[in-house]
Formats: sequence, structure tokens, C-alpha cells
Amino acid sequence: MTNSKSDTKEKNSFFERFSNKVTTWTGSSTAFIMACLVVIVWGASGPVFHYSETWQLVINTGTTIITFLMVFLIQKAQNKESKAIQLKLNELIAANRFTSNRMVDIEDLTEKELDDLRKFYAKLSDMAEEDDDIHQSHSIDAAEDLQEKKEKIQAATSKRKRPFKSRHRPNNDTGNNSDS
Repeated sequence: MTNSKSDTKEKNSFFERFSNKVTTWTGSSTAFIMACLVVIVWGASGPVFHYSETWQLVINTGTTIITFLMVFLIQKAQNKESKAIQLKLNELIAANRFTSNRMVDIEDLTEKELDDLRKFYAKLSDMAEEDDDIHQSHSIDAAEDLQEKKEKIQAATSKRKRPFKSRHRPNNDTGNNSDS
């Protein structure tokens, strides 16, 4: 067997280049116009072939084969795009000190785990709504710690020394909460 890694790489590179070119071309206006012309020519040729079963079979077979092959080419292109987007998002997460690195590779989680994570982000959204500063951000790792710190500051500055309630907002300038 003479199939080396370089031969496989060249075959993959050829297929990748081919699929990228085909998916780009098939998404163009030219491809759509050509497809419309094929259907028009096929329809116009109906009287010549007396609308026979063979005439119908030609368009059915042709469109079925093209659709079947295009599914795989489009899926290949989408897989590549999806990987690229995931890598870009992972880079943004890793580069930002305010984001949680736990979010890298969450696409491998189960549906239930993703639903649980979505619920947690809903909770983060509620916490963010309580902030006076709309630019304040929360990460999975820092959100609850930050909320606890806010509660401690509120308790320390409050004249009544009562625990921070979820609907109160601390005033970051003076430490006093005018809502309580």
C-alpha cells in the first residue's frame, strides 16, 4: 500500500478546494439563473417528448442526483465554517480576562447540559439587570463571587445591617442604597 500521509493530505486539499468552489458557485446568482433555465428548457421540451414518463424521469433523476451530492458538499462547507467560528469564539473567550474558560468547547455538552447552562445565563442576566453600570459584565466563575461582595458591601454600609435583597441596587459612589 503506497498511500502516505502526503497523498492523503493532497486528496483532502483537492476535495476541500473543490467543495469550497462548488458551494461558493452554487450559492451565486449565476447558478440560480442556470438552474431556472434548465427547468424552463425542460418544461419547453415537454411537447416535443409528448410529456412522456421518460421526459419526467429526466428532471426527477437529475434533480435527485444533484440534490444528493450537494447535501454532502454543503455539509462539508458548514462543518468547516462551524469549526472556524468555534475557534474564533474560543480565542475571544481565552483572551478576555472577564470570561470563563469553561465556555471553551461547550459544543460537546449534551442538550440537557446546554439547557442548564442557558438557565445559568438567565440568572446572570437577572444579576446584571441589578447593576447600575450597564457595561458591567459577569462570567460564570465571577458572577456569584461578585454578587456576594456586593451583598457584603451593602450589609457593611447599611444602617440596618440587613442582608442584601435581590431587588435592591447598591449605589457604587457612596455605598448607600437609596431604595432601602
